[in-house]
Amino acid sequence: MQCSWKAVLLLALASIAIQYTAIRTLTAKSFHACPVPSPVNCSPGPGEAEMAERLCEESPTFGYNLSRKTHILILATTRSGSSFVGQLFNQHLDFFYLFEPLYHVQYTLLPRFTQSRNPSDRRVMLGASRDLLRSLYDCDLYFLENYIKPPPVNHTTDRIFRRGASKALCSPPVCEAQGPVDMNLEEGDCVRKCGLLNLTLAAEACRERSHVAIKTVRVPEVNDLRALVEDPRLNLKVIQLVRDPRGILASRSETFRDTYRLWRIWDGTGRKPYNLDVSQLTTVCEDFWNSVSTGLTRPPWLKGKYMLVRYEDLARNPMKKTEEIYGFLGIPLDSHVERWIHNNTRADRFSSKHKYGTLRNSAATAEKWRFRLSYDIVAFTQNACQQVLAQLGYKVAASEQELKNLSVSLVEERHFHPFL
Repeated sequence: MQCSWKAVLLLALASIAIQYTAIRTLTAKSFHACPVPSPVNCSPGPGEAEMAERLCEESPTFGYNLSRKTHILILATTRSGSSFVGQLFNQHLDFFYLFEPLYHVQYTLLPRFTQSRNPSDRRVMLGASRDLLRSLYDCDLYFLENYIKPPPVNHTTDRIFRRGASKALCSPPVCEAQGPVDMNLEEGDCVRKCGLLNLTLAAEACRERSHVAIKTVRVPEVNDLRALVEDPRLNLKVIQLVRDPRGILASRSETFRDTYRLWRIWDGTGRKPYNLDVSQLTTVCEDFWNSVSTGLTRPPWLKGKYMLVRYEDLARNPMKKTEEIYGFLGIPLDSHVERWIHNNTRADRFSSKHKYGTLRNSAATAEKWRFRLSYDIVAFTQNACQQVLAQLGYKVAASEQELKNLSVSLVEERHFHPFL
């Protein structure tokens, strides 16, 4: 008995539909298979033709990211204002926020790794970092145990880096010692009152939140995140935070006094040390240039996934910029975030002594570097980073007087629209 061309076509379409559904659900939950016409004599049985026509309609279409959580990565560098930006998500009740979880990867794999440009070091760090990020966005916090020393016992540990910087890890159900009145618990008090962190409870809290946000200064460029951005199991959006390199250098010199000792000597004596490590500056500018160039050329894989934010714009008008960020994400702005911005961007000069704190006069902080650095260092920085300064809209100060004159803004008006 010969097969009709309609029956053969029907079988082929059904087979393709089944394979497509199976491929898309490799990492998802189990699914009901599409009904398949009877292969006997290549002829559809009674009612099978009609059933096959409804094949795609009746079969559920599973995406990898079944929950449709939004996954946020704040991509930054040290002393660029990333802790401040992290709070814009940490204060939101729908976000599970983690502060620098990649610290554990760096500490475990490459204890002496800082800003190494060694390709093998970079590959080791980035490969492990991407795997950890993918797991954390999936609320698999057990994966983090591979990088905690000493290893957690019964999934509990006291070695999570800066645990107190995450409200989700310092409030119920993760920390039963806390109540509603303790929502604004200081970072140090969190560890003291909450005790050991139970990663099982933390994972449950993560799954209960609508979105996951992670801050890191340990991924150099957005190009290093392409595998995660294109991963269909995630709904990853990257917020790249940049800051004037002159401001970054001034802040690092003040915060990391030993590491930047030679820069401080130059600033204090006016004489540039012969053994100055200029890579502490040029690495920042190179990473900014490479990463922002990728973002601004708008490659297809970043479509709808990338937003560039200048710290100075956020510091000068925090509420407006925060609204733009949440508009890009398509997530409603929480009143707790608005309240935090109001309370933490108008501090007086005595309120921001903690070097890692976020309580400060944000506008004044963005400009403070002008009075910290000598003009010789500013001129050197402008020459070394001239490409990225122009790219990001930072003006060059032609003289010491221009540098100190607060009536002259060194930040051009720029609008870096998200790549939608």
